[in-house]
Amino acid sequence: MIKRNILPGFGLTMGFVIFYISIIVMIPLIIFIIKAFNISWLKFFTTVTSPRLIASYKLSFGISLLAALNNGIFGMVLAWVLTRYRFPGKKIIDALVDLPFAMPTAVAGIALTTLYAPNGWFGRLLEPLGIKVAFTPFGIWVALSFIGLPFVVRTLQPILQEFDPEVEEAAASLGANRRQTFQRVILPMLRSGWLTGFALALARGLGEYGSVVFISGNLPFRTEITSFLIVSKLEQYDYDGATAIAVVMLTVSFILLLGINYLQWRCRKYQ
Repeated sequence: MIKRNILPGFGLTMGFVIFYISIIVMIPLIIFIIKAFNISWLKFFTTVTSPRLIASYKLSFGISLLAALNNGIFGMVLAWVLTRYRFPGKKIIDALVDLPFAMPTAVAGIALTTLYAPNGWFGRLLEPLGIKVAFTPFGIWVALSFIGLPFVVRTLQPILQEFDPEVEEAAASLGANRRQTFQRVILPMLRSGWLTGFALALARGLGEYGSVVFISGNLPFRTEITSFLIVSKLEQYDYDGATAIAVVMLTVSFILLLGINYLQWRCRKYQ
């Protein structure tokens, strides 16, 4: 007996999905790769291995990773608080989590620079303590933490909302303390979702430009991110150089995300 779906039209919807993915994702990537093959190997290697660009790689990937880890920790705590507790102003805090999504990245960069510049509201308080935020790698970390936080929170909230608190009570009744309950009951349930939020925050950080370009100061070998160098190449009409840098970023980002997806698969398999 052939089972029919309640909602027919699988062929039509699948065709639309393939067409949409091809137009939005696949065709631009294919054209991009074809453009990259037109660059001579010597120019490609010379461009992507310049000392200034290598310094930007280290900064971009290092700070993006640290910001994603930071968002993974505090995003999980924030998602837990918003899901498990009731307190005055909860709805306001919950709405503020989405602010980095709604705010244009350039506006976020200007706002953070205004706050953390030496004469800013926070900067003038931190400056006497010897803490500099704006125009330093620390400022880039602050910006990437700001724009990446919602990815972790919004990924973990639905999982926590579906989790039955009676499972925690059952673990406690079996003699587990709070640490054991978190490690053996709650953490395994959150692991896959946490990796998803972490991967999204990391990917957003690697490709971020608007919120970082203002607060970083774009100092060569110090606060210059790779995205800024791509834009600089485009402004100089060096399309081959911009394409070469973009290929490196795309390749490394793809490898990182592939590794994270593999970890997610492993977590689901043994969950």
